Amino acid sequence: MTELVVLGFSDREKAEEVMRLGADLSRQELLDLEDAALAWRTPDGKVHVQQAHSTTGAGAVTGAVWGTLFGMLFLMPVFGAAVGAAAGAAAGRLRDVGIDDAFIKEVAATLEPDRAAVFALVRKSTPDRVREALRPFAPTVIRTSLTKEREEELVAALHGV
Repeated sequence: MTELVVLGFSDREKAEEVMRLGADLSRQELLDLEDAALAWRTPDGKVHVQQAHSTTGAGAVTGAVWGTLFGMLFLMPVFGAAVGAAAGAAAGRLRDVGIDDAFIKEVAATLEPDRAAVFALVRKSTPDRVREALRPFAPTVIRTSLTKEREEELVAALHGV
């Protein structure tokens, strides 16, 4: 079952390190993420969001490849690539799956200035190893889809209790 976990950090740099850590844990097969995002609030109160996976970009690349192939059939590969990339980007944007962008912005708007949050949609993990890796970053649990008991366990484990 996929679980949502939103962790808060004292600054953007720590949150970015945790995003890199998540990618490393994925390579080690200790963490399987369906989606992840980083959000932070600047001193002037503006909210910024950085998605881990760009469906728009992936759609554009796929569309360009298919567009080139179809363009070659009609002796217009450059035109086909351009049309395919545009169509692929549009399809990718519409196909946005994972963590809802509106939810990310809503939660990020509650952050204090200069604070950041990491959003993770976790398919499966090795909980003890992931918690141990996260502990040095001193995250706070902002929101989860875990049961109350499992959320309390997570908070205790992240704080070394």
